[in-house]
Amino acid sequence: MSYVGPDFDPPQPRRPRRGPMTVTLAALVTGALVGWLVWQAVDDPGGPAGAASSSSASPTSPSSGAAASRTPSASGTGGERRRSPSPSGASTRSGPSTAGGPAASGPLKGKVVVVDPGHNPGNFEHTAEINRKVDIGTNSKECDTTGTSTNAGYAEARFTLDVARRLRALLQQEGATVKFTQDGDRSWGPCVDERARIGNDAHADAVVSIHADGSAAGNRGFHVILPASVHSGDADTRPIVAPSRDLGERIAGNFVHATGSAPSNYIGGGTGLDVRSDLGGLNLSTVPKVFIECGNMRDSKDAALLTSGAWREKAARGISEGIVSFLRG
Repeated sequence: MSYVGPDFDPPQPRRPRRGPMTVTLAALVTGALVGWLVWQAVDDPGGPAGAASSSSASPTSPSSGAAASRTPSASGTGGERRRSPSPSGASTRSGPSTAGGPAASGPLKGKVVVVDPGHNPGNFEHTAEINRKVDIGTNSKECDTTGTSTNAGYAEARFTLDVARRLRALLQQEGATVKFTQDGDRSWGPCVDERARIGNDAHADAVVSIHADGSAAGNRGFHVILPASVHSGDADTRPIVAPSRDLGERIAGNFVHATGSAPSNYIGGGTGLDVRSDLGGLNLSTVPKVFIECGNMRDSKDAALLTSGAWREKAARGISEGIVSFLRG
């Protein structure tokens, strides 16, 4: 996933002047449309037409909205970080984000889910910090990257926050306690090793890292990334390989059902699953964890889905149903 192209909102077409009849009709239907508009605009309508919206999937985050209007200067997808405190000023508060209200009573009461919105809208303004190498067990890698974007400038970091916030609301309705690795409340990061540590420290029953890919046009569909069996340095995924695969398979199946999207046509041989040993967020995890690439932002057809608020709600529902299925056994 490379972040190329500015993060901007294309100019909107000028609208014709409204006549008296148009104004009257608009006034009559305003009340009927209020409910629909509120639902459709939940946090971040997304895409070029919705870039000036509140946020991404739950309460508006000042940093995510502000960062989306700036021009990125870094590129890449991965990134990790050493197991050490964030440099001074890296975060406006310490620890994982937990905003969103108390969990309701439900079948997942007592379960902890950590949701990891990939990247951070402010990463491109902190290239020195995110380019710093950190240990991922098998080798060293950049702390993080800016993520990718659609050709029209809708940033992956905005997309991931939107889906994550929608996912949080759905999981809380099931009774789960949901923690975020970041909620647009940090100026950059966290690095990927800290993201892993947040899930570990929470003793999470499941962790899902949300992303969107930045592959070539024509490459379409989603895929879920599973941890390979790694035993090197601080990394030992052997105890989580099997439960992570179970989690990933359930998410993939439910994602197809909820969104209608097909598994990737360029990764995973049509299974929608990919096993990797080069991601510190997986290598350093001691709890079941997967990544999901929800689609390819560089393909126009996938981008049309990813920038749709209605589709992102379906994506969140598919991921949620997969997690619920995994945790209920």
